[in-house]
Amino acid sequence: MATSNSAPPLRAHPKGLSVDPQALAQVQALLGDAPRRRDLLIEFLHRIQDHYGCLAAAHLNALGAELKMAPAEVYEVATFYHHFDVVKEGQPAPPAVTVRVCDSLSCELAGAQALLERLGAILGDEVRVLRAPCVGRCHGAPVAVVGRNPVEHATPEKVQAALAAGWTEATVAPYADYDAYRAAGGYQLLRQCAQGGREPEAVIAELEHSGLRGLGGAGFPAGRKWRIVRAQAAPRLMAVNIDEGEPGTFKDRHYLERDPHRFLEGMLIAAWAVGIAEIYIYLRDEYAACRKLLGAELARLWADPPCALPAIHLRRGAGAYICGEESAMIESIEGKRGMPRLRPPYVAQVGLFGRPTLEHNMETLYWVRDILEQGAAAFAAHGRRGRKGLRSFSVSGRVRKPGMYVAPAGITVRELIDEYCGGMEEGHQFHAYLPGGASGGILPASLGDLPLDFDTLNAHGCFIGSAAVIVLSQQDRAAEAARNVMKFFADESCGQCTPCRVGTEKMVQLMNEARWDTALMEELCAAMADASICGLGQAAPNPVRSVIRFFPHEIAGHEQR
Repeated sequence: MATSNSAPPLRAHPKGLSVDPQALAQVQALLGDAPRRRDLLIEFLHRIQDHYGCLAAAHLNALGAELKMAPAEVYEVATFYHHFDVVKEGQPAPPAVTVRVCDSLSCELAGAQALLERLGAILGDEVRVLRAPCVGRCHGAPVAVVGRNPVEHATPEKVQAALAAGWTEATVAPYADYDAYRAAGGYQLLRQCAQGGREPEAVIAELEHSGLRGLGGAGFPAGRKWRIVRAQAAPRLMAVNIDEGEPGTFKDRHYLERDPHRFLEGMLIAAWAVGIAEIYIYLRDEYAACRKLLGAELARLWADPPCALPAIHLRRGAGAYICGEESAMIESIEGKRGMPRLRPPYVAQVGLFGRPTLEHNMETLYWVRDILEQGAAAFAAHGRRGRKGLRSFSVSGRVRKPGMYVAPAGITVRELIDEYCGGMEEGHQFHAYLPGGASGGILPASLGDLPLDFDTLNAHGCFIGSAAVIVLSQQDRAAEAARNVMKFFADESCGQCTPCRVGTEKMVQLMNEARWDTALMEELCAAMADASICGLGQAAPNPVRSVIRFFPHEIAGHEQR
């Protein structure tokens, strides 16, 4: 082979996508002096979209260069989350204002489909109308979100009025701020703990005696979780889950919008007892007012702390139900797609950034101060039928007064409807209920006297989860409710595992058939429940199995092989 001593010609451009200088300068200006870390990718994507209204290809490429990431890595994260509008080169940007109409079950019962059709017909091209999963305001169904501003009991006229008034940014209602909370005795308990007035072991024991369990859905005993994580090697981290995406659930938002510091004090007491170095609060993007509120109150807390505080980071979700799963949330905090991890190891051992992590739902921490001040016995004294404590029930559907109610653990849905919700809506009779949101299954009114508790409903193929109770009447069909939530699961599956990704889509197809092949559906349910990586795919069959078991008369042309 002939050789030459002459050097090869230099390339005019390096390999790969070139970075547009103007786009790079724009991204650098938006990032300012923020550290260029991989885990801040989603936060930076929000900054770009908030400013420009979308994520242009040039900006994504520039962001990748700034973070020293491959463009494909940035792109795969940006396209994973529903709230990021990725615009490919040559495509037009989306309209300046987006109206999202919730089409989850409670809103569908209240007429979301008709609202979607009317808004699509009357709003011009300058406004984009999209379907959206649950936005956490089921008591105000149907709900439309105009920009970042939710409109409850929405009508076309209300939405048009909000647009005309420029009412597109989140507004914060009056709440107990830092000064009011401190004036009422807030943070005295935290200070007492930090100054040696209480011992971590005694605090953990008090939590164990109270019977407090995780209130995000899994129901793991809170005190035991603290003990497990405290036994791990330092540094230990904490992740607070406020990605309240289960259709029918709005309790966390209710507490945050009224008394945020009670939650924050409980969080800081947990961090003190377990020896936490840093705290990450993960808040769903739909809760824009809560984000504004929390940002302001954390700033006040840092400016005048009651004692030494660990670092607290407020992270913003981007529209992905799967990130309510603890390991998917941790992946998202790390700036990745919200893909659940295989376990073991568990997050208590290897969690956020590879460190032992105390993961908690926001409401669990909300109760810590009350339990420690009043004593475990006082908290445990609440309850019916041998259950202990209080539960926060998000109630929506065909009741006279939908809302968030604090009721004794062990209460039945019939008692909840009659004693707290003012009975059934006029003209409606109790027919069925979802005791735990979309994934908790569906039970008939004949089982309305079962205690709403963690373990009681298991024998009936259901669970209470986050205590999101959706009530159906004789005007509704459980089969249609199951179809609605299965579409939700199919849309929200992260796609990582085949049983969930393919199973949910296939189940929607089977449920759309005129004749339900229940034998085939049960076979698919078993595959999803047994082989899915996380709780989304494992619980998705519950509503289908409930309909087949309790409502066979509702299945058109019900077929048995």
